[in-house]
Amino acid sequence: MKTNIGLYLTLLFGVFSLSTSAVFVRLANAPSAITAFFRLFFAALVLLPFLLASKEKKRQLLSLSKKQWALGILSGLLLSAHYMLWFESLRHTSVASSTVIVTLQPLFSIAIGFFFLKERFHKLAIGGCMVAIAGCFMIGWGDFQISSQALFGDLLAFLAAGFISIYFFVGQAIRKELSAVSYSVISYLSSSVFLGGYAMLERSSFAGYPAATWLAFGGLALISTVFGQFIFNWLLRWIPATVISMSILGETIGTCILAYFILNEAITLQQGLGIATILSGLVIFFLSPPKYKDR
Repeated sequence: MKTNIGLYLTLLFGVFSLSTSAVFVRLANAPSAITAFFRLFFAALVLLPFLLASKEKKRQLLSLSKKQWALGILSGLLLSAHYMLWFESLRHTSVASSTVIVTLQPLFSIAIGFFFLKERFHKLAIGGCMVAIAGCFMIGWGDFQISSQALFGDLLAFLAAGFISIYFFVGQAIRKELSAVSYSVISYLSSSVFLGGYAMLERSSFAGYPAATWLAFGGLALISTVFGQFIFNWLLRWIPATVISMSILGETIGTCILAYFILNEAITLQQGLGIATILSGLVIFFLSPPKYKDR
């Protein structure tokens, strides 16, 4: 597996870019399905010229088997479910709490990696994961006690974490034979179709939103998705889905900081301690990469 400082710096950049997601969602004055639809549809449009301009990428697309197409469309379904559940959770609980819960995806990823991919982690790595997750709970603990509405939002975020974990493993399988651009265009466009259909069932409008909302859609597509989530798709060829899922715990830190400056959500002493705990857990985890049991 290709691992070097450049890949992990790219991963760090992707995590920071992804940290803007919750803030842009809060700034977008639109239904959850519409917000998710435009996020992925615009992201696909940004990447489409890179696909069409490459003969190799077009050749890859035309040579895909039915199974590969099915996996690509499945990834789109998983991604649409993730964003719908997460964006809806942000309407019931705080940015910090929702982001904390949705970044519990390493729990799902480690379980999937252990049982299906024969990944084996050092005890130190497992300990680092638990420390980082404990830091996430320290950040969002206050919201867990507020109301039944906040708890409902937390549950939606937890389900979203499960869907995105499976999405990354599907992507890991597809990326062995398909470029990141080709895979992402398939995934984002198919996800847009699912989300667009759901929005129509809800009778949500696709137009008539204020300029600030369209700017938020653009920020979600370009910064959060192309500079964030797409980078994870690209890295899946060299970095395991479990490691990428673990790194996304760092999103909580970036989101808390951005929410402080943009949404005026204060960072308490407890949240500050949680941020320090997450960083400590991530350092421990990345010092003990996964091993693979011989099959």
